[in-house]
Amino acid sequence: MSVLTGLVRPVRQTDLTGLNLGSLMVQKIGSSRPLRSFWINTRRYLRKNKAINWKANEGVLHHQDQESIIDHLIGLHHLSRRCTHDGLHIQDEDIVEAIEDAGFEAEILPDSTVSQPKSQKTLSGQFRIGGMTCAACVNSVEGILKKLPGVKRAVVALATSLGEVEYDPSAISKDEIVQAIEDAGFDAALLQSSEQDKVLLSVTGLHTEGDVDVLHDILKKIEGLRQFGVNFGNSEIEIVFDPEVVGLRQIVDTIEMESNDRLKAHVQNPYLQAASNDAQEASKTLHLLLSSLLLSIPVFFIRMVCPHIPLISSFLVMHFGPFCIGDLLKWILVSMIQFVVGKRFYIAAYRALRHGSTNMDVLVVIGTTASYVYSVCALLYGAFTGFHPPIYFETSAMIITFVLFGKYLEVLAKGKTSDAIKKLVELAPATALLLLKDKEGKYSGEKEIDASLVQPGDTLKVLPGSKVPADGVVIWGTSHVNESMVTGESVPISKEVSSPVIGGTMNLHGVLHIQATKVGSGTVLSQIISLVETAQMSKAPIQKFADYVASIFVPIVITLSLLTFLAWFLCGWLGAYPNSWSAESSNCFVFSLMFSISVVVIACPCALGLATPTAVMVATGVGANHGVLVKGGDALERAQNVKYVIFDKTGTLTQGKATVTTAKIFSGMDLGDFLTLVASAEASSEHPLAKAILDYAFHFHFFGKLPSAKDSIKKRKEEILSQWLLEVTDFSALPGKGIQCWINGKKILVGNRALITENGVNIPDEAEHFLVDMELSAKTGILVAYDGGFIGLIGITDPLKREAAVVVQGLKKMGVHPVMVTGDNWRTAQAVAKEVGIDDVRAEIMPAGKADVIRSLQKDGSVVAMVGDGINDSPALAAADVGMAIGAGTDIAIEAADYVLLRNNLEDVITAIDLSRKTFSRIRWNYFFAMAYNVVTIPVAAGVLFPFTGLQMPPWLAGACMAFSSVSVVCSSLLLRRYRKPRLTTVLQITVE
Repeated sequence: MSVLTGLVRPVRQTDLTGLNLGSLMVQKIGSSRPLRSFWINTRRYLRKNKAINWKANEGVLHHQDQESIIDHLIGLHHLSRRCTHDGLHIQDEDIVEAIEDAGFEAEILPDSTVSQPKSQKTLSGQFRIGGMTCAACVNSVEGILKKLPGVKRAVVALATSLGEVEYDPSAISKDEIVQAIEDAGFDAALLQSSEQDKVLLSVTGLHTEGDVDVLHDILKKIEGLRQFGVNFGNSEIEIVFDPEVVGLRQIVDTIEMESNDRLKAHVQNPYLQAASNDAQEASKTLHLLLSSLLLSIPVFFIRMVCPHIPLISSFLVMHFGPFCIGDLLKWILVSMIQFVVGKRFYIAAYRALRHGSTNMDVLVVIGTTASYVYSVCALLYGAFTGFHPPIYFETSAMIITFVLFGKYLEVLAKGKTSDAIKKLVELAPATALLLLKDKEGKYSGEKEIDASLVQPGDTLKVLPGSKVPADGVVIWGTSHVNESMVTGESVPISKEVSSPVIGGTMNLHGVLHIQATKVGSGTVLSQIISLVETAQMSKAPIQKFADYVASIFVPIVITLSLLTFLAWFLCGWLGAYPNSWSAESSNCFVFSLMFSISVVVIACPCALGLATPTAVMVATGVGANHGVLVKGGDALERAQNVKYVIFDKTGTLTQGKATVTTAKIFSGMDLGDFLTLVASAEASSEHPLAKAILDYAFHFHFFGKLPSAKDSIKKRKEEILSQWLLEVTDFSALPGKGIQCWINGKKILVGNRALITENGVNIPDEAEHFLVDMELSAKTGILVAYDGGFIGLIGITDPLKREAAVVVQGLKKMGVHPVMVTGDNWRTAQAVAKEVGIDDVRAEIMPAGKADVIRSLQKDGSVVAMVGDGINDSPALAAADVGMAIGAGTDIAIEAADYVLLRNNLEDVITAIDLSRKTFSRIRWNYFFAMAYNVVTIPVAAGVLFPFTGLQMPPWLAGACMAFSSVSVVCSSLLLRRYRKPRLTTVLQITVE
């Protein structure tokens, strides 16, 4: 086996120089021969042997003409084609001959010159997929994507018209994925990729081929730019660069400077691009609707109004050849509707059937085509026989018009469901004020730049009334910032030097200078958007029901339609019903056909497919507006059935701001020396209790001895700590117990009772009684032993959150059982639990043991939620059916949690559960409406009530009903936008006078 790999250097339209196919060097200088013909002729020869396998590693060669290929190749650093052939059946000389027959010169090169493609990591791409109408379409696209080589995972969402695909770029390219989706009958385009060093830039000023040449020359000179491709038609550049060598801002600035401001590049925002696609889809659907409506109105008038106007009626019944002018006009108008306006239905139906799936387009095509073909046959039959059966041209016209009207309303309604994402995207400012520095590091001016070009370490100026452009830290100035749009916290937050700020929040008063720490996808706002988007892409388990129904829905409807036709036709043929029933339709065939068409047209699989995803989309958006981020539809579904809510104590039920209340000595040591000793030991610990002890000791020693300026205090405190604290050796933290280390050659233990007793240190009775009294008062006792003897203890309290007791009571009212799990001692745990009203307490539990508590509660099938801080409680959050990370602040991307509660407020636990219950109540109503609609209307359309009531649903009315059924489900989901978080007074049934 020999592997042939080729490279193409950057080329111009008339310069195809240096094309290297595998081990074969192809030279054709100055040739204008189409590159496409080269590939076609060569492949045509090589594929005669079944051993040939072609594969595109990079680049695109499926364009239809030479110019589009050349445009794609301009600026492309390399393009490889691999040809693997079996040497037993075909020789290298045969390939050379094939290439020469295609008009190119070729020679065999040594294998050593062949550069092998490097293996790459798996990428995740988000693709825009247009044309999906129901769950059957989603299943079809997912099935096709999952079968592609190199695709690891594929998820497609109907409500958002998006697909997420994880793929191996060495096995398949994004263009091949797009091509596969388009081959399935849908529109597709890549929105964004996880490849951080690949960016799409839009360029203004590209008017001529000369501008393209200038841009090409500029890009070639930029060091660190590995690959680029210029799309002249869309004025875009796709670049791949090395972030360690060149920054994105440097690339943009270079393009602007080297072109003397003729060319300007801007980073494309994929979310704005998606919004533009939504607008284009709505505009396209509206255009088709208006076209169909303008053509349908004359058809309606000719059939219903004109016969009552003598002058027009006499004109319409005149003959033009064998046809009446009125019938001929209707035929022409309806043909335009059927095959021009309705072309999209035929294309989508054909592609669906070609891939073995069925969807709503198939039903529309069957119903309208049956009506149209019958009408044409009836018209021709009447023209040549003189017997004129009734024609129903207006039926297919009105069906298509109503379906398009329903699709337009559906597009508008679906756009409303994604308003949350749009609002979050709009929070990010478009520009930022960059403070420039001279060579000496002093500020020399400011420059307004695109906010997407901000880099970590940049110093930015934020004016009053403007938005913070990136996550960062305040380095100068004071102000108040409104963070409600991100965290849901309505009270403005004071900001001063060293205060963190969140990108997208509003600066209210003073001027701030901030240093950017996180930009792009690393910002809090970007992660919130990503979480909401991921949740909207995910499928709730209940969606499996809709997917299954969708897979069998259309075949069942077609079968019912055929049975309806046969039943009515056979009954009429056998004389089972009076001839007067079918007299108006001229015969039982037409009478039966109208019932059959109505059954096909009225059935609506779209309503079932939209029932769950639209509700989940709206709910996740509403949750984000209230500071509750949901990671997926499955989390929403589980949360509605929560039976137990487990609370961590520190930082969850309590404020997480531990303070020392007591320090008592049980030896002859001085209090100051005791605090210095303990503070020195705890200085190396990151535990909140350690910080409280250190602050208390520092305050004891240096209160009133520091200057008043805050900057000076901070610097002075760091200096004092480095000089005041004693040297510590062999420090070690013991999870769930405390710490131990050596000071002055003697061992010191700081921790709970278990740590002290395990090391053989006796606790005096007086100290034990004092410790018990503290624990009964909900305080935590920290014991200290030094050089083998007990020397004292410190009492620490962590105040409860003001809403803790009310929230616990509210959960009980909702039928949820609260449980507290903590590593603290039993007396303190029980005192805290009694204060908040929790009856079930599990104390002295190690972090890993919390997961065991959860599993014990899950044994009877109960759904358990865990509320923790998302750091120490990660094992428990992962083990719980529903993990809720509360008070996560800027660390919102907690993998273990299903819910991220941005505000440090326990009320959001109730909001999360209540939102889940409201959402799935709405989903059940959606399914009820969708199922009830089909169960009721299909029999009515089939004529079940006709023998008793004379009620017959004409096909055009069936089309109207079908169009509005899916719209009604989407509108039902949109009612969730009116959701208001429950007030605790309502939950507790408290009457406020």
